Amino acid sequence: MTARERTTPPMNSDERTTLTAWLDFHRDTLLLKCAGLDDEQVREASVPPSALTLQGLVQHLAEVERNWFRRVLDREAAPAIFDPSAHTGGHDGGFELADAVRFADAVAIWQREVDKARAICIRHELDDVSPFMGTEVSLRWIYVHMVGEYARHNGHADLIRERIDAATGV
Repeated sequence: MTARERTTPPMNSDERTTLTAWLDFHRDTLLLKCAGLDDEQVREASVPPSALTLQGLVQHLAEVERNWFRRVLDREAAPAIFDPSAHTGGHDGGFELADAVRFADAVAIWQREVDKARAICIRHELDDVSPFMGTEVSLRWIYVHMVGEYARHNGHADLIRERIDAATGV
């Protein structure tokens, strides 16, 4: 797994560029949090009782990308990526690890979802809306939500990474 070089979002740009740049910044941050770790380390849980792992975060964010951009914005009937029937409590949003899914596979799946999300966004304006939960949601709202989603989970990744090997500051 190779992380792209992370670029600081522009300090003074149009709205679309700013939103896209911040989302890409947080996407790149997620990979940087995982860089240099082996398959065993990315599957290491944070601290009891939490079962949260870096691989689980990557898997979850692949599911989130699919949900907001493909299912909601593009209205595609895309199934869950990680088999919900394999989980004892039903679909868990991708957090739960399966023995058969290596970290490189999870990253490749996540990257495909990111690439599809980018392609979908190119076809839409920020004011484009899709039906959602009895109302409508705009691409603008989805961008803001996704930045918050990644920022929150990158904070989790910070703590997990520090516990694994004391690395901080990415």
